[in-house]
Amino acid sequence: MTAESAPIPAARGAEPAGTTALVFERFFAHPPEVVWKALTDPEQIRQWFLTEARIEGRSGGAVDFTTGPTRVHATGRILAWHPPRLYEYEWNLDPTSGFPREERSVVRWELTPVPGGTRVVLVHRGLTPPTAENFRHGIPGFLDRLSALLDGRPLPDWLESVRAERERRPRQTT
Repeated sequence: MTAESAPIPAARGAEPAGTTALVFERFFAHPPEVVWKALTDPEQIRQWFLTEARIEGRSGGAVDFTTGPTRVHATGRILAWHPPRLYEYEWNLDPTSGFPREERSVVRWELTPVPGGTRVVLVHRGLTPPTAENFRHGIPGFLDRLSALLDGRPLPDWLESVRAERERRPRQTT
């Protein structure tokens, strides 16, 4: 079996009590290798995800992300690294003004070749409910920026995307 046809390993473990998972699916009209590079190359990540990234590209390697004007700093370990199909890592965040609770979560990118491009499934699991609620509005804007970068189009304004997403999908009440 080639790496491209090998089955993607299943996500590990159940959700910790009191946490939430977010799932996003997108089609990109580019081969998995091109999408993979955009997800793992620090220069491309800086452009579409507005994040300074250090990625030690291997299972067990480290990730270090600093995002946005508030300089949110997340670190973790790479749990799965199977180019160009699967990239899974811890997203650990100590409490900050924007995130008053510690976050210990996992981000999983699954890339599947499909006719005309790549199907990407992004799962961010183990989030506290308040963080999940915020990310539910922000991640679509980042995925729109990724799409634009891959297509060679101007990148949309992320804050405008968040505002539009909040109008489309108001906050959920518990």
